[in-house]
Amino acid sequence: MVPTPENGVRATQDDAGRKSPHASTLDRMALLYDAELTPGKTELLRAWLPRTSFYTGTASAVERIGSFRFDDPDGEVGIETHLVRDADGVVYQVPWTYRAAPLHGARPAGEMEHSVLGHRYVYDATTDPVYVRQLLETIVGGGREADQYVHVDDGAPRQAVGTASVRGSGADGIEIPVVDAVRAVDDDGRTVIETGAVRVVVHHRPAGIDLPGPVLTGVWDGGRGVLASLS
Repeated sequence: MVPTPENGVRATQDDAGRKSPHASTLDRMALLYDAELTPGKTELLRAWLPRTSFYTGTASAVERIGSFRFDDPDGEVGIETHLVRDADGVVYQVPWTYRAAPLHGARPAGEMEHSVLGHRYVYDATTDPVYVRQLLETIVGGGREADQYVHVDDGAPRQAVGTASVRGSGADGIEIPVVDAVRAVDDDGRTVIETGAVRVVVHHRPAGIDLPGPVLTGVWDGGRGVLASLS
């Protein structure tokens, strides 16, 4: 069975919240499960994308070309950004979060059954405070995507091969706010997120040009672009 990482948790904990015996070497890395999903990610993407304001392609032609993850320090929320390509070759980024319980005020993308973790609620991550906080930390701190490991029964987790990488530019003089709530507004292929202190712009069609100010840049098979910026 091919590993299908749907809902990563901190690699320092297992899905029951107990401390992993491998915590010292895998601290704050995304731990994934070799699981069956219903519906699968591609099926859910094809169902949800036509309902968004940024997607202009044909849903049935969506091809997943890569993904990356951020880590939730509390080990409760899976944070994954999908990179997809439509029939015209346009690349989109689709950030999602996976949760065990509904999140009031967030924009739902669907629901799925995870054969290990059970029922999962899937959200547009631009409306989830956990994603926004980790995105801010990655940009401002000059960070990168989380390393991904697949859970192995009675053994050390196995590192998974990444399909996309990201890097924050770093930024001096910006204090990352506590993000308890966000206000997200869709604007011409972007989502503008107000956190109360910092404005974050998620570029659903990755910008192919350099942008001023702090940014998150992504690289995937066959392309690169600016995925998010601060203003």
